[in-house]
Amino acid sequence: MADFETYQEYQRIEDFEEDSPPGEEDLLVHVPEGLKDSWHHIKNLDNFFTRIYHFHQKNGFACMMLSEFFELVQFLFVVTFTTFLCNCVEYDVLFANKAVNHTTHSGSSLERNKVTLTDAILPSQKCTERIQGNGWIIFLLIMAAIFWVYRLVKVFCNILSYWEIRQFYIKALKITMDELCNYTWQEVQGRLTNLQREQQMCIHKKELTELDIYHRILRFKNYMVAMVNKSLLPVQLHLPLLGNVVFLTQGLKYNFELIFFWGPGSLFQNKWNLHPKYKRAGNRLELATQLSRVILLAGLANLLLCPFILVWQVLYAFFSYTETIKREPGSLGARRWSLYGRLYLRHFNELDHELHGRLGRGYKPVSKYMNSFTSPLFTVIAKNVAFFSGSILAVLIALTVYDEDVLTVQHILTAITMLGVVVTVTRSFIPDEHMVWCPEQLLQCVLAHIHYMPDHWKGNANKSETRDEMAQLFQYKAVFILEELLSPIVTPFILIFFLRHKSLEIIDFFRNFTVEVVGVGDICSFAQMDIRKHGNPQWLSEGQTEASVYQQAENGKTELSLMHFTIKNPRWHPPQESSFFISHLKEKVHHDAAGAPPAQHILSEAPLFSSLLSNESGTAPDNLLASVIAHPVLTASGLPGRDRRFVQPSTTASAAASVLASLSTSQQPSRTRSHILLPSTYPENPMYRSDRTVIEESMSGNDSCIRSINRSALLSEFASAEMSLHAIYMHEVHQQSSLPQQVSGQWQASVPLGDLQSNPGFLSQSSQPESLSGLSQLRLGGWTEEEEIVNETPALSGSGVGS
Repeated sequence: MADFETYQEYQRIEDFEEDSPPGEEDLLVHVPEGLKDSWHHIKNLDNFFTRIYHFHQKNGFACMMLSEFFELVQFLFVVTFTTFLCNCVEYDVLFANKAVNHTTHSGSSLERNKVTLTDAILPSQKCTERIQGNGWIIFLLIMAAIFWVYRLVKVFCNILSYWEIRQFYIKALKITMDELCNYTWQEVQGRLTNLQREQQMCIHKKELTELDIYHRILRFKNYMVAMVNKSLLPVQLHLPLLGNVVFLTQGLKYNFELIFFWGPGSLFQNKWNLHPKYKRAGNRLELATQLSRVILLAGLANLLLCPFILVWQVLYAFFSYTETIKREPGSLGARRWSLYGRLYLRHFNELDHELHGRLGRGYKPVSKYMNSFTSPLFTVIAKNVAFFSGSILAVLIALTVYDEDVLTVQHILTAITMLGVVVTVTRSFIPDEHMVWCPEQLLQCVLAHIHYMPDHWKGNANKSETRDEMAQLFQYKAVFILEELLSPIVTPFILIFFLRHKSLEIIDFFRNFTVEVVGVGDICSFAQMDIRKHGNPQWLSEGQTEASVYQQAENGKTELSLMHFTIKNPRWHPPQESSFFISHLKEKVHHDAAGAPPAQHILSEAPLFSSLLSNESGTAPDNLLASVIAHPVLTASGLPGRDRRFVQPSTTASAAASVLASLSTSQQPSRTRSHILLPSTYPENPMYRSDRTVIEESMSGNDSCIRSINRSALLSEFASAEMSLHAIYMHEVHQQSSLPQQVSGQWQASVPLGDLQSNPGFLSQSSQPESLSGLSQLRLGGWTEEEEIVNETPALSGSGVGS
């Protein structure tokens, strides 16, 4: 980490209280009559744009306020119900360990009445006496009351704030609440940028770009993504017996953000400015000592609050998951993207709904990949445990059917429930004997959606080490619950013994990788997606970057983030260096496509390729990706295509390049932009342009379905497919640049991008692939984005909210 001290290329700014750049504090802007409102010269645009985004994603004012109200009620219910269970229930009566005091006379004999629920509940006076006699209960109730009042005040402030946002949508953006669900975020963002020209929300820039809005919404999240990318946060621990473990929970992440961004003693003096003292290298050691002290205090505070937070975590988990586990015992064996995985896989400048939609599309393929690993030992044990448990369960069920009085036997219902859980859990370890998996192709399909993968996974998809590392990104729900329960205990130790020792590296990171953007403030320099400053020569930016190893983003994050943002925001004009990178990427795509099979042949085999990847019900974009991924495997095996001719073996990179390039031959762009499809509402010409891009063969089984699907949702799926193709292609070229690849029995190295730059005529000598524009019957328009889906495979939705 010696480079932290030497690398200091950033733009320093002075300390300004208002959101105004130097020299523009008194800037006068003409605002037309009728538009003069409270939205002119908004001082805290970070908060304003974030609320606009959340308002859209959470479906408007009514839904947001109802959610806030039920959060208050939920907290009140948990505290009240727990207090009632601890102090107002006579458990000896409930468990029939104590006789009920009331009887009835029948002749000369006494008959005992059945115990009712009211018999087990103590009178209110006795219950109150129990609560008042317990000092700990009183203390906890006072703490809970203080927190609830704080939440109530915060909800009230949110109501006022979001009511103003509601008025902004109606008056300024001309979007009514009934129509909000029909607008995508891109459309809302477009109205924001147009409104800036009429009513200066930001007074020191005449126009706002999409990147400006993203920077304000994601200012701190981009820092977190960069710190995970540079392995600065201590979330990867080496523990005895357990080995390498990744531990990042909501509580630990909250503490990181509290220490770095907005807590007392944090590095930022307000929402948009890093404190000036952290921009100077002269007192870095003193600042590191100060930060170390802040981290120590935060760790001690967590240690002091640990019992209370732990009690809340246990109660919340009990009330949240007990019913689900009883109803679906196998739900604990389901998987979800870990919090670390979400930061590791997140692009710079990627909004929440874009990330959740992308990971949601990757949920099914990564689940198939993880399920392809089976343990023969566990399988044998699981089969036998399931047999014995099932046999006993069957007998108990049969006896219950024969005579329902069997249920009155003590613990018989508990035995039936537990045996059912055991059978369900053990059967989840028994693989489907009829399913055949192709790990390498499944991992490629996963890569198409998640966009990031360590280099050493390539060719090692069938190894348990790769599976274990994937499990750190895609964890069991049971592991997630366990980590959250342990978080109050583990978090203080991580802060005190691990994060505190990285204080100097953190100080250097924020100094070296913070830049000022006019009209935005201080941001993480990685979020600019500047190829020259943070590009990696092994990721297609050779000859275009001046970054040292320390300055480079890992795993091609700068290059992939640039491509993702350009595709998601086709109106955005990249800076010169970024445009230069995109232009040469296009040239390389055309060069590699020249030696690849025609795209029509690749896509005509979509059903066969989908079957190979066990994706029989895939949509048209899924079939397109399956074709590109599986084509090299089938051609290498010598299988004939539909035209009964054997096809020359090809690589995944060339197959992806062939499909990408074929979509750009119908019309030559006037600008170098990265987008396959040209939305009808966008006047700009993208890098890849085709008015007809959906391949007829890839949709042959889905025509009737496609006609019924909302058009914008379908376009969103193909936008995601476009980025997936770029991710596959860029990873393959990166692998080729690292190691030579054997194709058709000969070792061939990848053509460096620099050769295309130095010899522009080389590409023109290559034959262009056939255009696919004549094969489609469906015209595609503007892109939309997907609804936030956390753990389920997303479906195409007609709703524009979050789309």
